[in-house]
Amino acid sequence: MKTIKLIILVLAVILMSFVLVDRMEIPKTGACDHVVYHTGYALLYDEIHEQPAWVAYELTKEETVSQFKRENKFITDPDVKTGTATNADYAKSGYDRGHLAPAADMGWSEITMKESFYFSNMSPQRPEFNRGIWKKLEDLMRDWAVENEKIYIVTGPILTPGLPTIGHNQVSVPQYFYKVILDYTEPDIKGIGFILANEGSSQPLTTFAVSIDSVEKFSGLDFFPTLPDNIETSIEKNYSTKSWSWK
Repeated sequence: MKTIKLIILVLAVILMSFVLVDRMEIPKTGACDHVVYHTGYALLYDEIHEQPAWVAYELTKEETVSQFKRENKFITDPDVKTGTATNADYAKSGYDRGHLAPAADMGWSEITMKESFYFSNMSPQRPEFNRGIWKKLEDLMRDWAVENEKIYIVTGPILTPGLPTIGHNQVSVPQYFYKVILDYTEPDIKGIGFILANEGSSQPLTTFAVSIDSVEKFSGLDFFPTLPDNIETSIEKNYSTKSWSWK
């Protein structure tokens, strides 16, 4: 009987290790945080600001090949029980419904494409930002996923008290957005972060590259907590633009 219990315990530990690896992209969460898991990405919704605090997903080389076209049908997220922003909030606001997990990263299935248009995946972005430097960064992420086989991405707005709002639901308009990226494929394990102002820019993307530690300090989040401590410390403290391609 003891042997059977020991085997069950070992199997449970092994299974949990696989779960942690599969969810490597999820930032550290609190006991009261309710993470919403969709097919292609996960998120933590901030009810005060009516948008995600973060959106996280693994992007593989195969998933960069879109199989389904975007339909531009923005809808509320049925899994956010407190409700989300709506089209009315963005109407005539002057701001785009800016994707955090891009539709182009979610075109590998019909359901992931649909779920990418949930308002729980949106944040108000200036058109010149959303369609300019932010889009360039999203395109670069797909290049990196192809070159590195897969990467882990966490992205979101910097949400602080006193931000201007739009719409009846008072959706906060962030001043800054971030992305952090982890390549956990041997032999070249590496990470890098980005902080960008919500405005147009003609600067090269390398201008906005920072360490993951810097993004953590700016956002108050703890990224990639399931990494072994020594690896997490090294990757998040150090970064090199030369370790990544910048097509």
